[in-house]
Amino acid sequence: MTTASTEKNPSTGLTVEVFGPTVEFLTTESGFSVLKGVVPPGVFVPMHSHPDVEDFIVIAGEMQCLKQETESHEWITAKVGDYIHVPGNARHAWRNASNEPAILLIITTNKMEQFFRESGRSIDGTLQLPTPEELGKFAAISAKYGYWIATPEENAAVGIHFSF
Repeated sequence: MTTASTEKNPSTGLTVEVFGPTVEFLTTESGFSVLKGVVPPGVFVPMHSHPDVEDFIVIAGEMQCLKQETESHEWITAKVGDYIHVPGNARHAWRNASNEPAILLIITTNKMEQFFRESGRSIDGTLQLPTPEELGKFAAISAKYGYWIATPEENAAVGIHFSF
């Protein structure tokens, strides 16, 4: 018989960086994954979608989440204690327009956890812009999982401007 025990602040000890935001893997042994995301000030997650459901709880700072409708979009601000549910295949994006890091608990599928494990970079203490090779690898891994990534033009249309 395996003995299970309640654990305060569980963590696997693994944290990866995904071109700015970091993802720490907290619990991964059940039918879902709980992650801790940290989004530094001024950092964004471009518009994307995936079949996986994601749930977010803001535990520090604040984030803006893009709510994409068929004909329009709206940025909604999530503050400490707010809960955001992103259904599967919903186009969404994130941005931290504040001067403080935002910290989020992310509840999602084991598939999404595996995606982050494969696409994330080791943390070495310095934030580096992604290389063309890293962006290509990210695009290939996204395609492998069936995840959609918006073009720079589609991102610009919702207020996210970047170039590499």
